[in-house]
Amino acid sequence: MTPHVHLCLVLHNHQPVGNFDGVFEQAYQDSYLPFLEVFEPYENLQISLHTSGPLMMWMAQRHPEYLDRVRMLVEAGRIEIVGGPQYEPIMTMLPPRDRVGQIQTYSDWLERNLGAAPMGMWTPERVWESSLTSDVVDAGIQYTVLDDFHFKAAGLQNEELTGYFVTEDNGRLLRIFPGSEHLRYTIPFRPAHETIDYCRQIAEQSPGAVLTFGDDGEKFGTWPDTQVHVYQNGWLRSFFDALSENADWLKTTTLAEAIRNTAPAGKVYLPDCSYREMTEWSLPVQSQLTFDDVTHAMEDHQRWSDLKSFVRGGYWRNFKTKYEETNEMYARMMHVSRRLAEAEAAGVDPVALGEIRDHLYQGQCNCPYWHGAFGGIYLPHLRNAVFEHLITADTLLDQATGTDNGVMATADDYNFDGLQEVRMSNSKLCAWVAPGRGGRMYELDVRDISHNLLATLQRRPESYHQKVLAGPSSDDGDTAASIHDRVVFKQADLDQRLHYDNYARKSLMDHFYDNDVSLEQVADGKAAERGDFVELTFETKLRRGADRVQVQMRRDGNAWGIPITLTKAVTMFADSEKLEVTYLLENLPPSQPLHFAIEFNFAGLPSGANDRYFTDVNGNQLGQLGQRIDLHDTTGLSLSDRWLGIDVGMEIDRPSSIWAFPIETVSQSEAGFELVHQSVSVQPHWIINGDADGRWSVKIELDAKCEQKTETVNEEQVIRL
Repeated sequence: MTPHVHLCLVLHNHQPVGNFDGVFEQAYQDSYLPFLEVFEPYENLQISLHTSGPLMMWMAQRHPEYLDRVRMLVEAGRIEIVGGPQYEPIMTMLPPRDRVGQIQTYSDWLERNLGAAPMGMWTPERVWESSLTSDVVDAGIQYTVLDDFHFKAAGLQNEELTGYFVTEDNGRLLRIFPGSEHLRYTIPFRPAHETIDYCRQIAEQSPGAVLTFGDDGEKFGTWPDTQVHVYQNGWLRSFFDALSENADWLKTTTLAEAIRNTAPAGKVYLPDCSYREMTEWSLPVQSQLTFDDVTHAMEDHQRWSDLKSFVRGGYWRNFKTKYEETNEMYARMMHVSRRLAEAEAAGVDPVALGEIRDHLYQGQCNCPYWHGAFGGIYLPHLRNAVFEHLITADTLLDQATGTDNGVMATADDYNFDGLQEVRMSNSKLCAWVAPGRGGRMYELDVRDISHNLLATLQRRPESYHQKVLAGPSSDDGDTAASIHDRVVFKQADLDQRLHYDNYARKSLMDHFYDNDVSLEQVADGKAAERGDFVELTFETKLRRGADRVQVQMRRDGNAWGIPITLTKAVTMFADSEKLEVTYLLENLPPSQPLHFAIEFNFAGLPSGANDRYFTDVNGNQLGQLGQRIDLHDTTGLSLSDRWLGIDVGMEIDRPSSIWAFPIETVSQSEAGFELVHQSVSVQPHWIINGDADGRWSVKIELDAKCEQKTETVNEEQVIRL
């Protein structure tokens, strides 16, 4: 047989729900449009193209001419449209009804708008579990692309991965193509001839083989330095020229044609897996460091090449334990999905449920649910977007089911931790309280603007912080490099901005500090905790009245070894944007002043803009929200965000000191390491003395008032996840 090989080029273009319009446009101009312009003249080349739902719908609105050009290439047989779940969720985190629903919804959209009924799908982030097979097939899909890493983890050798395979679950058959990691790292970072030489080698070893490249389209222009490399320096044209010049033995083909023209290479059952880097990112930080050290130490071992296929990191679902904030979004999403299913079963208007379902699906977009070489969960605007859609869906469900009047309080294990949480809601607010976790409030939704004021993020160590401490890498010239190999600082002195929190950044966190602790120590996470009220369990009572509900929590704990009883209550009123928070401390020692603080955190109120500012009780602006504030003998503070359209006010019924400071993280993205504003922490604090009965109390009124938004927003420089 004449040595020849089939090459499936599968591009995955994606922008997440909630990314800035300017980022969509920049990626379009840098990647999606120029790739199409270079590709069109090469009439003998074929590709398979997946464009995620958020990006495709943006293009349909902003650049319909792009869809027209793609449609013509589809009709000419040069582009195969690859489907998938509509808003790019990690499939394993969805209930089966939403897996099938997302895939079918997007397949229908693609058929209506591009005339293409996709038979294949892109598996987001290639996160795979065998149980997905049945749901994917039930949604009308016949094949997908994963990584060769999945297959090697199942025991297959590299030389066997020269085709596609069949897998099965519950009698359903699905074809899976192994995407080549080697090609992921040569395209487009190495000279085109290296890819051709590799394909020639495979053709000689396995005539008729099918090779698959499946990776991000943003590698072609949006990733750092690739716009110059791929287009201005002509890499893509040189690659297409090389493919055309070798077309007598190297044939580009679509996934669909590969299935029509070649037989499967065999049958396989793949383990729960993702691409190699993702399995490493999902590990706990210390395990990640150990994994990295051990694998590097083993690279020179004579048997390492035989062993490395069986060595992999962790499991995607453990991002929900690595980042508590991921689990909060996940649990909120599951709550909305369950409510929607119940409403559908009850026969609620399907038109109304269709709008709600779309918001739910958008709230399942994967990008803020994890973190690796990309910003992921560290990007506040993506977390805010997920919550915006989930809160909107929840509010619309209340309206559709007639439960949007009055005020309610319910208890359940809402976040799947084995403990009961309390949900309090009215037409303006929805508050979620965890008595088993220090009585903290971990979500506070402002329904008029669908914003979660507690979409915060804890500052925590990351494995790549070792690179931050070591400093940026030297410039290697103008050669584009994979984002996995870059060490670039987007701001100076990031090593001085690494601070870590001992606890989650939530509200109603009760601290006892040393009497002489400073604002700097508290803000930098270096203040010693002298009490046991922040994390441990509170006894709980729910009280319901005609126009109000209250959760009352009590704990017999200690501070400095002194037994203290702390009781706190949160009261929500019907149709009110205000929460009343009351504290009572009992058994205080008669002659020992104690330093007590109540921590609140507010997310979505960014720094660095004049229309985001603090205001004192007299209406005087105190500066932007990125500043540190140290107030004394005051009775309140307000935080305003004119673009978001909200004023968060705090009124206190006794003279107080107040600390306020930004929570900023040093995180990793494609463009390098960067400082990201996550939230504002506000801590009223007092040196307290008990009265004659050893008691001390305070009442705080929290007001989340929505006002008119401004028309401008400062877009952060955030590149595609």
